[in-house]
Amino acid sequence: MTTAIVGTGNIGSRLAANLVAGGETVLVASRDLDDARALATRLGERAAAVTVDEAVDAADTLVLAVWFDTIKELVGQYGDRLDGKIVVDPSNPIAQNDQGEFSKTIPEDESAGATIAALLPTGARPVKAFGTLSADSLTSAARRSPDRGVGFYATDDEAAGREVADLIRAAGFDPLKVGGIDQSVRIEVFGDLHEFTIGSVPSLNEAKKLV
Repeated sequence: MTTAIVGTGNIGSRLAANLVAGGETVLVASRDLDDARALATRLGERAAAVTVDEAVDAADTLVLAVWFDTIKELVGQYGDRLDGKIVVDPSNPIAQNDQGEFSKTIPEDESAGATIAALLPTGARPVKAFGTLSADSLTSAARRSPDRGVGFYATDDEAAGREVADLIRAAGFDPLKVGGIDQSVRIEVFGDLHEFTIGSVPSLNEAKKLV
């Protein structure tokens, strides 16, 4: 299975680093190929820089580590080329106002995960994952000892979920499924299972009591 991280920002770069540290080989892609090349160089021989177009064609699993609206643009652009792909959405539909306060950009009872899943072609395999932690915790809590932090995920596709669970483990966390894609709202910002709501990165045993 080939995994591509689309996006070289806070989440994409840290996730790619975690996966490489866990022994995974990854493609890193950006609309600016120079950014992807710089990240791949930092990560070493287990990472290769590609264009977004190349990532879509080459990868079995695409982690779209970009803003919610950008994911919608990518889904619209690539359409049926995403058929059969595991498409991982880590996004949080939030925006910051002039006072520095964050709010959702979609209705409170809706989620980015369900929205993106509905836009994908029928054959695509959506999974919500890797957006439950802050960027800092994605780095600092990886491979925590003795009790690893948990990485929540949601999907309706059991086989895709198992593949993403393996990536969560490689990234240094214990995976825990919270339900189908309709439960994505729980693991996005303002959801009851997001780090910002819990106030910490729970262990697997702690997380099981919350789910």
